[in-house]
Amino acid sequence: MTHEHIDQKVLSDLQEVMEDGYLQLLETFLEDSERRLSQLHEAKDASELGMAAHSFKGSSSNMGAVGLASLCQQLEERVRQQPLYGIEDLINRIDQEFVEVQRFYRSERERVSAG
Repeated sequence: MTHEHIDQKVLSDLQEVMEDGYLQLLETFLEDSERRLSQLHEAKDASELGMAAHSFKGSSSNMGAVGLASLCQQLEERVRQQPLYGIEDLINRIDQEFVEVQRFYRSERERVSAG
């Protein structure tokens, strides 16, 4: 996977700091992200969308998912502007990016639990 999706340095630092907690961190991130993604899809208005994007950006950024964090930030900025066009496109891109990210963190999880 290319570096525009994931900042490996953030992950290796996390693994060093968290040690045994790292695996749990990966699990939690994957679960949280699915919940946040559905919040994005179910948001009723711009402020709900903005809040969902903001929290998703934070967790992605903490986990080194830089591509995802950047898309969430774009969405967060976009919802402050009227009219709200181009939102679906951004959410689709977040969906696609999450597929990549999910694949990566799942293999990372397997790597760690095998180790």
